[in-house]
Amino acid sequence: MLSLSINNSQQSQQVNDSKGWEIIETSFNPNELHHKETVFTLGNGYLGVRGSFEEGYTHEHSGTIINGVYDDVAIAATEIVNCPNWLPLTIKVAGKTFRMDEGEILAYKRSLDMRLGILTRDVCWKSPSGYTLDLHFERFVSLASQHFLAIHCEITSLDYAGEIEVTAGFEAEPHTLGIEHWQTVKEGGTDKIIWLHGKTLHSEIELGMAAKLIVENEADNFAREFECSSQLTKSFQIHPGETVSVEKIATVYTSRETSTPAEIALIDLVEAPSYSTLLATHIAAWERVWLDSDVIIEGDEKAQLSVRYNIFQILAATPRHDDKVSIPPKTLSGFEYRGHIFWDTEIFILPLLTFTQPALARNLLNYRYHTLPGARRKAEKLGYKGAMFAWESAATGDEVTPSWVPDPNGKLVRIWCGDLEIHINADIAYASWNYWQHTGDNQWMRDYGAEMILDTASFWESRVSWNEQRQSYDILNVIGPDENHEQVDNNAFTNVMVQWHLHTVGKLWEWLTKNYPEKATQLAVKLNINPQKLENFAFIADNIYLNQDAQTGLIEQFDGFYDLEYVNFDDYEPRNKSMQGVLGVEETQAKQILKQPDVLMLFYLMRDRFDLKTIANNWVYYTPRTDHVYGSSLGPAINAIIACDLNNPTEAYTHFMRAALVDLDNVRGNATQGIHAASAGGVWQAVVFGFAGIRVTENGIITAHPNLPAHWKRLKFRLQWRSEWYQVDLTASQEDDNKEVEIIPVSATPIISTSPETSASDSSSIKGIIFDLDGVITDTSEFHYLAWKKLADEEGIPFDREANEGLRGIPRRESLMAILQGRSASESQIQDMMERKNKYYIELMQSITPNDLLPGAADLLEELQAAGIKIALGSSSKNARTVIQRLGIADKFVAIADGYSVAKSKPAPDLFLFAAQKLGVSPHNCIVVEDATAGIEAGLAAGMKVVGLGPNERVGKAHIVLPSLEGVTWKDLQQHLANYDTQVGRIKAKI
Repeated sequence: MLSLSINNSQQSQQVNDSKGWEIIETSFNPNELHHKETVFTLGNGYLGVRGSFEEGYTHEHSGTIINGVYDDVAIAATEIVNCPNWLPLTIKVAGKTFRMDEGEILAYKRSLDMRLGILTRDVCWKSPSGYTLDLHFERFVSLASQHFLAIHCEITSLDYAGEIEVTAGFEAEPHTLGIEHWQTVKEGGTDKIIWLHGKTLHSEIELGMAAKLIVENEADNFAREFECSSQLTKSFQIHPGETVSVEKIATVYTSRETSTPAEIALIDLVEAPSYSTLLATHIAAWERVWLDSDVIIEGDEKAQLSVRYNIFQILAATPRHDDKVSIPPKTLSGFEYRGHIFWDTEIFILPLLTFTQPALARNLLNYRYHTLPGARRKAEKLGYKGAMFAWESAATGDEVTPSWVPDPNGKLVRIWCGDLEIHINADIAYASWNYWQHTGDNQWMRDYGAEMILDTASFWESRVSWNEQRQSYDILNVIGPDENHEQVDNNAFTNVMVQWHLHTVGKLWEWLTKNYPEKATQLAVKLNINPQKLENFAFIADNIYLNQDAQTGLIEQFDGFYDLEYVNFDDYEPRNKSMQGVLGVEETQAKQILKQPDVLMLFYLMRDRFDLKTIANNWVYYTPRTDHVYGSSLGPAINAIIACDLNNPTEAYTHFMRAALVDLDNVRGNATQGIHAASAGGVWQAVVFGFAGIRVTENGIITAHPNLPAHWKRLKFRLQWRSEWYQVDLTASQEDDNKEVEIIPVSATPIISTSPETSASDSSSIKGIIFDLDGVITDTSEFHYLAWKKLADEEGIPFDREANEGLRGIPRRESLMAILQGRSASESQIQDMMERKNKYYIELMQSITPNDLLPGAADLLEELQAAGIKIALGSSSKNARTVIQRLGIADKFVAIADGYSVAKSKPAPDLFLFAAQKLGVSPHNCIVVEDATAGIEAGLAAGMKVVGLGPNERVGKAHIVLPSLEGVTWKDLQQHLANYDTQVGRIKAKI
């Protein structure tokens, strides 16, 4: 079963506060394999990995989907392909392979921690031979380093003594829905690493993948390595009560990023940091994303989890470092719709990113800009002017919607969407305009957006036709959002969106010529923009036909819709498929059956144009004609917003949950095919623009018109508008649901809220403090100096205290290189010198006692421990443990991060991120206390508050600068943080 309950278990790799963040499965059901593969998808924008199991099952639909990797296919032209599978990790116990469909499962839990982007599985398994083991799997695809993937497995024997064999490999040539796309160019490996070089059959995109298998404490476990080709196999002994950890780290590149993907994958793997470091940086990356994109709902656990789930899947699919790809309608979690790009991205997904991750929104819009040549080719091919964006787009922007597809009986059916669903031109212009309005990104509009909006407007000039009888412009033979009705005339949604588009061009051109006259001149020549054309745009916009009743405001969806037969859906209940599936395509087209909101969609996108009476009358008419449950998944979220506008939060909630649970509960029975991306983006919009009622005026005033469900106690989220952050915090205590609340920038005031619970200070959120050792807790710099001095004297190298000061906070090897000052030395000589220096240091260190604690350190550690603040040591020294033991303070530290913990030393953030992960505390809830420049930079890079001890010229970049810890209390630190937050707020307000 899939549970939306709270997981209160404490796992070593988790932030402790997991409430509202975990999707949990408590039993293994082979019949739900494909649905759960979708639910437990992980991603980082570069690729997505379906939630298949490491051991593999015969009928699984595993998927590693890399954005932009397309290959030719019959009918649909091109499709995103299933890339080589990196997951395979098999475990043999006494010759029997671990599988959940063999032996006996005594306990099972699988959990997706959305806050951390980690998928875990715990299984207590009795093998067919009768041996019992606990297995804990942990998996992530790095959000911080997009080419890294990793699996951690802990194997605990309960009653077995003997050999365990672990094998890691790749599935090199997976199919995509039965179609083969890969050929293996070369594969191989050593006793440490395996690698794969593959290439798609037609598009010839190359892929490189490499992996290594690490057994914890291999020497202690006497791990035995087998001969390796394309698999890595290791064997070790285990005894009852013992736990052995196994890690598989993989890298992947394609020729979209580098001309030598196999070589780069290998290099990256060889230089890869430890699993712990990869995990820590990954967690920190997700924490930073959630800081801006989280939505908090109190009083409704199911809604809270499902909203976060939908946001998580959008964030996991959004490209971060590539603006030549977008988000497919099934994200990177499935192959339905062949990974083609639809209007889903611009209309349903983009608002979430525009308001919380604008840089990512810009990437998605840039994808459309890069596909403008394809849009121009399509327009020219069909005899139109300007640019005509593809209804289904892939790598080039050329139309890839199939013209014919076979039905279940093998009969070819004509698909008209690629020819006639032309509203996408206005949809992209609408998204571009709104991105610009909300971000103020003038440079983007100048360089990218203006050309798209202008050239797509030229298309309309050649697509409309003059109706002499009505003295208006028609747009004939189209398909609107309601795809149940094809080849219709004057679809209201299309006509009104075109009208908006052409009116907007005038505003855009006025802005462009005023602010960027040279760019305007360039575009005028390139796109044939002239005063007569602009006047024609405006004339067309003013005279586009819309059949709207002057008294009621009722809008006919398209010419002749009123003449179609009305259908009472209740006559067909119960059903488990769409009305089109029940009646057939042709019969549905002849009836008033909507696949999704069409006219009603206008009332959301053109919110300021229509009055409530018009919206209400159209709602009453069109709502009972819409197939809400089994029609399009794009509809429920929009219906929820309109219901909120009509002050009906109860009905809105019904539509909202239909959207929010579409994948988790498999509401439509098709979640096996992948995440419903448009619905996921719509869920966020339903919360923000529906229940919160957020509106932005032309002059930049943001208001909330809250209409919360009766059982919601609180709704809280952040928005960014023109580089200012706004915090919306609404509660059910407002008696008047229609009350307008103005939202003020966070920089202008510490609290913008209707909730009495919000604190102005961030200091209360601090849960962990990470202390450097030297210069903070004790001063061993004299010992380091004397040890380096002795080594330098032996080598005849000048070295004094001034030179030693430059080594503060720098690891041993880097310090030695600085001392050598370019003198040549072999690796063996370098190792010898480092060992000698360390020997001298350890000898000197034997004299350390608690009396060597720096003033204030012991008292502060004592006070923090009493206050429940978790304390970690974050020192590059490999002798840190010994030092704190001799100082008598080892019991004060919950975690230790030292020179053995991570590969990259300060100023890289890895050490502090590792410490935070070991504490189980989010990086933004941690303070770093440092005395070295490199340490200050590392703390800042980790996203932590930083306290610098020492002179301003050395530690001035820290948030707080103090001379030392002498006399410093926990209350003092809290006050310093509060003062810093207030000061920053004032500075931003002045700016």
